[in-house]
Amino acid sequence: MKFELPKLAYEANALEPAISSQTIAFHYGKHHQAYVNNLNAMVVGTPFENMGLEDIIRKSEGGIFNNAAQVWNHTFYFNCFTPGGAGEPSEDLLEAIEETWDSFENFKKEFNTAAATLFGSGWAWLVKDKDGRLSIIKESNAGTPLTKNLEPVLTFDVWEHAYYLDYQNRRADYLEALWKIIDWEAVNARY
Repeated sequence: MKFELPKLAYEANALEPAISSQTIAFHYGKHHQAYVNNLNAMVVGTPFENMGLEDIIRKSEGGIFNNAAQVWNHTFYFNCFTPGGAGEPSEDLLEAIEETWDSFENFKKEFNTAAATLFGSGWAWLVKDKDGRLSIIKESNAGTPLTKNLEPVLTFDVWEHAYYLDYQNRRADYLEALWKIIDWEAVNARY
């Protein structure tokens, strides 16, 4: 199976000023594309050659896992946003957030803290378990909730290539900007 870089649902400059077209060009056009290219090269002649992406993530390790997970994580990340943001948390999602964190503001603070305090590179995820309970997890490097049997709902990428061109070392400013472009309709559908 040959993997391809999924098309963005928006133009490269559509998420500005939260994410610049220059960052999209590097993050999506270079980094995400490199993970796709690396994965395609690595799976040739292996048992993973004809597997779907999620099966590769659940069954591989090392370089194949890293590239497969990064393809999946980045695709998920880019699909969390839309120009200017859209909608708001659904009644069901908001109720679950308030049940877990008492308020949306507390949830947002906890999510930002998880993302800001992740040492090095990785991901902050809002996930739900098999019983529908929400939690926030941090994953380093190519870590993904798929390997923990958790269903991802929202993610923020905190690899430096996701924000350094726009925010340099101001990760907290980048995180705050992302809340303005969340596609809550997509997030609600995942919940």
